[in-house]
Amino acid sequence: MISSNQLDHLQQSLDQRKEKGIFRSLQQKSEGIDFYSNDYLGLAQNKNLHQMILKEIIDNPGLLAGSTGSRLISGNSVVAAETEEYIAGKHQYPSALLFPSGYNANLALLSTLPGRLDTIIVDEQIHRSVHDACMMSHAKKIKFKHNDLINLEEKLQRTEGNCYIAIESLYSMEGDFAPLQQIVELAEKYAANLLVDEAHAFGALGYGLVSENRLQKKVLATVITYGKAMGAHGAAILTNELIKDYLINFASPFIYTTAAQDVQWTSIKTGYDFLKAHPELTEKLQNNIRLFREKGLQTPSAEKSPVQAIIIPDNKKLKIVQQALYKKGIITYAVYSPTVKEGTERLRICLHSFNTEEEILELTRTIKEFI
Repeated sequence: MISSNQLDHLQQSLDQRKEKGIFRSLQQKSEGIDFYSNDYLGLAQNKNLHQMILKEIIDNPGLLAGSTGSRLISGNSVVAAETEEYIAGKHQYPSALLFPSGYNANLALLSTLPGRLDTIIVDEQIHRSVHDACMMSHAKKIKFKHNDLINLEEKLQRTEGNCYIAIESLYSMEGDFAPLQQIVELAEKYAANLLVDEAHAFGALGYGLVSENRLQKKVLATVITYGKAMGAHGAAILTNELIKDYLINFASPFIYTTAAQDVQWTSIKTGYDFLKAHPELTEKLQNNIRLFREKGLQTPSAEKSPVQAIIIPDNKKLKIVQQALYKKGIITYAVYSPTVKEGTERLRICLHSFNTEEEILELTRTIKEFI
């Protein structure tokens, strides 16, 4: 039984968050104009895609059955294996390994490949899942300044043993791209292994920046997630057959996780088919991003990024702006310190293919009233 002292400690920690205005609680999905979700192409709400998936289920109701175990016991299926082969072909990698989520995929990759005597060099803005994986790996973790090639090279020069570089191709808080080609060159120069998370780039920018730049042979492993632009769920690690076999044998998050239902894998495969048939969704998204940026708001984000950050230093001012938008039915996501560094608090604006011109204009007009 938990002690009263421990209960008091937990309550004090929660009270401190409330005092700072950063207490988290679960909320129902907000109704309004969506500038906060990761549904960049609107596929999570696309009725035509839903009908395609529904037809697959009607033709094969067994897709809804539970997997009954991990993939190493009773949870492997023909659908999972065929989907992996399909994904690998789409991305021009030798193989793919499916996971129930992007967090799970990163946890498996970074906790398994690097050993105790190895080093993982991570961009300081990389996703929390990578940091958690590094703790599981027992490898030495070093941060380099965000997208700073000089600082990265300084870290590489001092590294001994096997080295892994972990980056995102598109960063979800800053909305900027990694200098991928230059990092590939540094990785080659210092014989380091490059791992790239494409969670926010996939779909919004084709099959991701590794694919777009044809770097598959120079990136050891790429993580693709399907809960954002594809509007589904799950993830895949794209790599070679040796790494795939190693993960299957040694990655605890893969070995000890019950496999997802086949309907999840079918939804992913159907999503790829839908993306190929509807390139206009990506074109519309890029048009909306251009319209937003034409309004002249200051942002550290990249021109083609669906994530556009508006820096509003000070938690109180940020909350005022977010609430003003909310009163107009515009839903945005505010990121407060200490989630980001003090003085870099921001509105994290996600643009979508389904946002209208008037919605984007009203969004930018309202923000300009306060900054």
